[in-house]
Amino acid sequence: MSTDLNLQVAGIKDEYKYGFRDSDEHYSFKSGRGLTRSIVEQISEMKSEPDWMRRFRLEALEAFQQKPMPNWGGQLSELNFDDIHYYMKAADRQGKSWDDVPADIKNTFDKLGIPEAERKFLAGVGAQYESEVVYHSLREDLQKKGVIFVDTDTAVREHPDLVREYFGTIIPIHDNKFAALNSAVWSGGSFVYIPAGVKVDIPLQAYFRINAQNMGQFERTLMIVEEGAQVHYVEGCTAPMYSTESLHSAVVEIVVKKGGRCRYTTIQNWANNIYNLVTKRAVAHEDALMEWVDGNLGSRLTMKYPAVYMMGKGARGEILSIAFAGKGQHQDAGAKVVHAAPYTSSRIISKSISKNGGRASYRGLLKVADGAKGSKSNVVCDALILDPLSRSDTYPYIEIDEDDVKIGHEASVSKIGEEQLFYLMSRGLSEAEASTLIVSGFIEPLVKELPMEYAVEMNKLIQLQMEGSVG
Repeated sequence: MSTDLNLQVAGIKDEYKYGFRDSDEHYSFKSGRGLTRSIVEQISEMKSEPDWMRRFRLEALEAFQQKPMPNWGGQLSELNFDDIHYYMKAADRQGKSWDDVPADIKNTFDKLGIPEAERKFLAGVGAQYESEVVYHSLREDLQKKGVIFVDTDTAVREHPDLVREYFGTIIPIHDNKFAALNSAVWSGGSFVYIPAGVKVDIPLQAYFRINAQNMGQFERTLMIVEEGAQVHYVEGCTAPMYSTESLHSAVVEIVVKKGGRCRYTTIQNWANNIYNLVTKRAVAHEDALMEWVDGNLGSRLTMKYPAVYMMGKGARGEILSIAFAGKGQHQDAGAKVVHAAPYTSSRIISKSISKNGGRASYRGLLKVADGAKGSKSNVVCDALILDPLSRSDTYPYIEIDEDDVKIGHEASVSKIGEEQLFYLMSRGLSEAEASTLIVSGFIEPLVKELPMEYAVEMNKLIQLQMEGSVG
């Protein structure tokens, strides 16, 4: 560890860096608490949506009300749907430059470093505050190539045929209770369309910020990567700390066509009062590659299992995830891969770290359909438990209906070894610094897949999480 990094570790306070909040007096609209048919209709009316989307929302509301709460995964009994604001609009219009964004909201994103990141290394940025995207931009040269990167509300208005063709097809209304909830009250999110053969070498980024108490954020993201196209999309999320819970329930649908490539990177760092219940799924066609890189920090409960359905010959799916569970947190994360065509391949690497009584679970599905001959998959789950109070569970499910396949699965649980600590401390590190260094090495497979700026941020976040772990 460098001297600079040592100093950083030593100086870091045990607090949630992004826990600041703004005044909630500036909202142009704030729904009452609880979910009713009239609120769903009001959201649709305020957005001037076509009739098919209004009917889609109402059908989803019925599905949400009829579906029981999941009886697996994390503890959901204290999640009170009647105590949540389902739609909050902070600004009357969306900014094309940061000067167009209301000053207090812009100040929030300044603190998060988004405008600076956009200037330095991003091809486009979307920034969502509560229910609505307040800022959006895309580099002009990409616009000329036909790339579309807008919020999903704008896409419904400006690209209706494209949206309607794919919206709700990868994750239908009745998929699960929280997908139904999102489908009923969705707002914001990203719509990304990459034309055939276009390669976007610099990441597009979306940033999601919850500010208000008892807020529900339900962004909806749809990405279409045409034949031979390529894109890297990055999203980040934060929220202030309150004494009561908020809900984040997103839906992400991705289509990667023949020979296309899509990498979707998430660094979620929610406050510890957020229920993070997300549905993410991609379909990969012939020779396409879908990669999920997923970092889960913070939240009270996360239930998230990025999925790749390989529907075309030679398709590939890769899911690399880490989860960090601290005191009072349950990270129920994992992955799903479905081999539905011959010669498809997948790789899942899942790493979890638990400390101070935190609980991390890996929940995975690997399915090979009849006829998917020559398919290959390898699943690796590693858990690192930092103290006797913490817990780690693994729930793998494997279903193979084809004989001609190669499948591997390995799982390990480990603790920080006394010998490792002794070796590092004999080189002059404190016990806390040595532990942080070991954890940083443990998550290296994920960090090295991130763009440099995000890798630095991830390392800082891990150092924050590690503060106070020892002694």
